[in-house]
Amino acid sequence: MSQQTYDVVVIGEGVSGLTAANALAKAGLITATLEAQLFGGLVINVNELEPAPEARTVSGAEFAAELMQANADLGVTSIQEAVTGLGNDGALKRVVTDAATYHARQVVLASGARLKKLGVPGEAEFEGRGVSQCADCDGPMYQDEDTVVVGAGDSALQEALVLAKFCRKVQLVHRGTSFRAHSHFVEQVKNNAKISTIWNASLEAIFGTRMVEKVRIKHGDGRAEEIPCAGVFAYVGLAPNSEFLPPEIARDAAGFVTTQETLETALPGIWAVGALRGGYGGLLTDAMDEARRTAREIIARLT
Repeated sequence: MSQQTYDVVVIGEGVSGLTAANALAKAGLITATLEAQLFGGLVINVNELEPAPEARTVSGAEFAAELMQANADLGVTSIQEAVTGLGNDGALKRVVTDAATYHARQVVLASGARLKKLGVPGEAEFEGRGVSQCADCDGPMYQDEDTVVVGAGDSALQEALVLAKFCRKVQLVHRGTSFRAHSHFVEQVKNNAKISTIWNASLEAIFGTRMVEKVRIKHGDGRAEEIPCAGVFAYVGLAPNSEFLPPEIARDAAGFVTTQETLETALPGIWAVGALRGGYGGLLTDAMDEARRTAREIIARLT
């Protein structure tokens, strides 16, 4: 197993990780990024980022690709390997993958989070056949069809708005009685005649033959109702990509990493930014701000 040493290793090539690596490399620090899957993270399937970064209209894929290219131009090493372990080797941090062991003076955790599943009957069966978690990718398939979106946060409302560009009707299903999204998304949804909300209800099952044909929801009063639809999109929260972290790195009840005000974790020299971190604001601008704040802290420490 080979070994390499860097000033900083950034785990994750989503927007927060790429932004942190960019700032670190600009300061002259020898930086590497590691990514288990495709660079870009959750934004990669978003056709139009909102709020727009740098006050310009751009897709998630384009923005991530620009960040990757900028980092490559700065000499950032991009390593396509999944991290399996993290710890200390004396004064250095040890980052382990199946292929190699990397050492760094500091580590930035930016491995992000993944969308949760509903865990209801029919969800796995109809994956790719009416069940999706990417309205930007699949929305055009539902031209003049009815769809159901489950959730009440930013992602759910954003995806409902995307679907409304194509669908005849979009129904939002939410357990609660109010949205948990930023006000500008709430206002857009309220003002869109194609979108309606079913409050105080949960989706219990998905049915169909070859493709999704309907869902069953349960209202708060116990009443069951079947809703015809061609597509189901669930945005019911995130699960952190934190399985590789040692127990010494503190996490909250949901598994998200807890940090100090500086964004340093319980292990000195290891920092957490973006969707992996408890208290993350949720917007693209929040991810970039956290990344730059952490980079400034590390630069001050190492230079």
